[in-house]
Amino acid sequence: MLITRRIYQTKVDKVYSWLFILPVILILLIAAFIPLGYGLVLSFHRFKLNIAGSRPVFVGLNNYIGMFKDEIFLKSLSNNVFFAVLSVSVELVIGVIVAMMLSDDNKISRLMVTLLMVPMIIAPVASGTLWRMMLDRTYGVINYIITLVGLQPVSWIGDYRIAIYTIVMVDCWQFIPFVAILVLSSIKSIPKSFLDAARVDGASPWKLFILVVLPITAPVIIIVAMIRFIDAFKVFDVIFVMTQGGPGNATEMLPTYIYRQGIKFLDVGYSSATAILFIVAMSLIAWGFMRLRSYQLRRLG
Repeated sequence: MLITRRIYQTKVDKVYSWLFILPVILILLIAAFIPLGYGLVLSFHRFKLNIAGSRPVFVGLNNYIGMFKDEIFLKSLSNNVFFAVLSVSVELVIGVIVAMMLSDDNKISRLMVTLLMVPMIIAPVASGTLWRMMLDRTYGVINYIITLVGLQPVSWIGDYRIAIYTIVMVDCWQFIPFVAILVLSSIKSIPKSFLDAARVDGASPWKLFILVVLPITAPVIIIVAMIRFIDAFKVFDVIFVMTQGGPGNATEMLPTYIYRQGIKFLDVGYSSATAILFIVAMSLIAWGFMRLRSYQLRRLG
């Protein structure tokens, strides 16, 4: 009788669990999965809203094939990969260093952690506008400081050779604190006995970091890298506010390219295809990072 009652209670608990998450499932279905499914259908059609009386015409894989013949798409893809790899690499390296520097639990470290959060709480549009004004060749404060030391003003966002590096710098300024704070929380969760035992065994600070801190914090660093890599691929606000993809196509990224095709040129079919390809690529990247994290957790045992 007791076993039957427990089985019944387990079934009731499962029913209540599903009832609690049902609203979230319905919201996701309405707000995400249905539009995504419709976008997938449109990606196999030629459909331009700027043509009067236009109707979706099935073209199969033509939109997907056309992407890889589009020089601007390929340029935006290469820009996006370069931007994501460079910015995330810099953010991870400097973020881990900053986290190690602030791992001591004292007043100065706590104050610095508080100050680090300032760039994170600024909206990307506000951040992009702020940096665009500071980097302006004519009246920007950064070029003013440069001229004070006898150097010539630099066209930070107007020169196609350095514009993308300027965007990387702005992205790093805003998100290095994000990486540092998350890694710092992981470092502080390491049992003090582990560190003390390593010091007793004669481990130098460098060996302590390589052999103890880094392996334990690696799963968190991988998750942070995944979040930042996906965010870097989704970058839109700062690009649109600062350069709008220019000069030329020097800072054109996939999100701004998709925006232009779908919103500006109203090519719904082609923009849907690029968006679907983008989502699939991000899903594969997330899957790869999760596999890497699982491998690291198995190594830690």
